[in-house]
Amino acid sequence: MIVLVVVMVLGCSGQTEPEVLRVATTTSLYDTGLWDALEDVFEDRYDADLQITAKGTGAALALGKSGDVDVVAVHDPAQEAAFIAGNYSVKALNFSAERVTWAYNYFIIVGPESDPAGIGNLTGSLAPEEAFQKIQQEGREVREAVKFVSRGDESGTHGKEKTIWASAGYNYTADIVGNGTADSWYIEAGTGMGATLVMADELVAYTLTDKGTFLAYQGDLDLVPLLDEGDILLNVYAVIICKNGSHYEMADNLVNFLRAPEIQYLIAGFRVPEYGEPLFYPWGPETCGLP
Repeated sequence: MIVLVVVMVLGCSGQTEPEVLRVATTTSLYDTGLWDALEDVFEDRYDADLQITAKGTGAALALGKSGDVDVVAVHDPAQEAAFIAGNYSVKALNFSAERVTWAYNYFIIVGPESDPAGIGNLTGSLAPEEAFQKIQQEGREVREAVKFVSRGDESGTHGKEKTIWASAGYNYTADIVGNGTADSWYIEAGTGMGATLVMADELVAYTLTDKGTFLAYQGDLDLVPLLDEGDILLNVYAVIICKNGSHYEMADNLVNFLRAPEIQYLIAGFRVPEYGEPLFYPWGPETCGLP
C-alpha cells in the first residue's frame, strides 16, 4: 500500500524528464574541462540532459551526418564548410547562420626543451611553416633525435597540421606521411589531444596542440611551448545544429547559451586563476574580423 501511494504521488506531481540533447565536441574542449564547467549551468537553465561525446572534428561531424547527435562543437573551418555544403546543418535562429563561432584560442608547437630541430627562436608570421620545414629536414637527417607526433585522426588539430605542411610547401600524403613514416621521424598517434601530448612526451618529440589542452596537461609533461606566433595558428571553435538530429529547439538554446554574455565571461575566466592565462577566449565584438 505504501509503495502504491508513493507511485501515485510521483505520477501526479507533474514532473517531466529533462530533454536530452546530444552533443559531439572536440577533445580539446572536453579534455580541458570546459564542458564540465558549462554542462551544469546549461542543464539547470533549460531543464536539459546534455549528453556529450568527445571526438576529433572529423568523427564529430560524421556523428552529425548520421543523426547520432543533435549539435556539433568543432574547430576545422574547411570540414565545417563541407558539412554545411552537404546540407547536414540548419540555421541557428538568432544568428541566421549554420556556423556560429563562440570561442577561440591558438595552436602552439611544443617539444623537448633541448629543441633538437632549433625552432624555438623563429619569429614572424611564417614561423610555423619555417618550424615544420626545420623539423622535416632535421627529422630526415637526425632520425633518432628529431621526431614529430601527429594526431593523425582527421581532427581539427590534424587538419590544421596538414594546412601548415601544405603552406610550408610539402605534399602531406607523399612527403610527410609517406616519406616521414618511412624515415621514422613522423608518427601518427590516431588519438585525442591529451593522449597525443603524452605520447610526444614519452618519445621526446614535437607536436602541434591547441594551447588550452597543453596548459591543462603541462603539469604532467616535460614538453615545453616552443612556438606560439604566426597567422596560421589561429584556432576558432564553432557550433552547428545538425539537420539529421532532433530536438532543434533545445539545440538552438545551446547556440544562444554559448554566445550569451555571462557564458562568454565564464569562458574568458575559465581556469585563469590556476594557469595565469586563458585557455580559451570568448568570441566578443573585438574578434569580429576573425573567420
